[in-house]
Amino acid sequence: MSRPPMMQPDSDSEDEVLPPGFEERTDEDGNVFYLNHQEKKTQWIHPRTGKAKKIQGELPFGWEKEREESTGQTIYIDRKNNRRTYIDPRLAFAVENTPKNVSDIRQRFDANSTAFQVLHGQDLNGKVAVITGANTGIGFETARSLAFFGCQVLFACRSQSKTEEAIEKIRNERDSGGRCSFIPCDLGSMRSVKQAAELIKKEVNHIDMLILNAAVFALPYTQTEDQLETTFQVCHLAHFYLCKLLEDCLDQNSRVVVVSSESHRFSWLPPSDLSEQILSPPAKNYYSMIAYNNAKLCNVLFARGLAKKLCEKGVCVNALHPGNMVSSSISRNWWFYRFLFAFVRPFTKSLQQAASTTIYVATANELCGVSGQYFNNCFFCEPSQLSRNNEMVDNLWETSEQILDRILQEKGLK
Repeated sequence: MSRPPMMQPDSDSEDEVLPPGFEERTDEDGNVFYLNHQEKKTQWIHPRTGKAKKIQGELPFGWEKEREESTGQTIYIDRKNNRRTYIDPRLAFAVENTPKNVSDIRQRFDANSTAFQVLHGQDLNGKVAVITGANTGIGFETARSLAFFGCQVLFACRSQSKTEEAIEKIRNERDSGGRCSFIPCDLGSMRSVKQAAELIKKEVNHIDMLILNAAVFALPYTQTEDQLETTFQVCHLAHFYLCKLLEDCLDQNSRVVVVSSESHRFSWLPPSDLSEQILSPPAKNYYSMIAYNNAKLCNVLFARGLAKKLCEKGVCVNALHPGNMVSSSISRNWWFYRFLFAFVRPFTKSLQQAASTTIYVATANELCGVSGQYFNNCFFCEPSQLSRNNEMVDNLWETSEQILDRILQEKGLK
């Protein structure tokens, strides 16, 4: 079986290497401290980076810790390999304490980083991810990367045959494909979204990563079975509904990741007085690229609104841009875009690179507690001025609720 390349992140520079005479240890609460054997003293900050670090997360799969009776020290036991050590196995992957300001977080990855590099050293056994649109393109690469590192992945997709084929590809590369499963979910049908949420709740009772990845692009004017313009419903409103239905499965250990786009900067949505007619326009007012740009702005606005709503539960919600014109099936709806995407392919991100920001936002330990932000190239990025309009965030939320309530009543789904 082929294996993914397990490379160290290029951005982990030599400044993290301890000077001679220093040793790294942890206390009972997981705080990292540094022993200076030459001067016979200890300190809480790294002698080179000046940053404090802490161990986070559970012990790796198969590890336990006990109190050694003879010494009173904590000892770590690897049951699988029958090993014992006084060093916490998570120490090598301790993370810098989250600063009060997100701008103070040190950048570890960039546009060239891959999803596998972001996940290097992580153990996702016991974690659950739900990903919409996971059977192709960036969504598939996201699902594949998480599965390779032990995560249980639920593929919320429309096509069963394409999803089973995607899962089989993962299974042929790594046995982790056995932890992937198909959840029928057609985002063009609110009835299907509700049924998908019910199936997800039957399969799991907690979601660690809810990744809202699915999108459509450059469609001719069409309407869903709910009589809404397709781009608006698939990219925004169906995900809005899915989040509402799955909110009970989210807690302080959960993250919601909304895949948006830099296209949100070119939206034509007005900053106030949003209405169903503006968000889901009739055919005479429809322009495919503008519809996509508007939907991507809705993604950023929705992420900010959801972050505010779920703040008290401790759920982290963030939006991101995966990359420009990444070669995937999203350009399938018009020959010109297929040609354009093929032409620029040598100059754009690979699917592994495009999935890296999604993976980073979903798993990076330094982002614990970080919510309502926008990311690009595995780091914070200032979104458009329009997306930072708090009145527009509230306006979109209220309008989305009104449209959704009407549809659910008409379809008998309340």
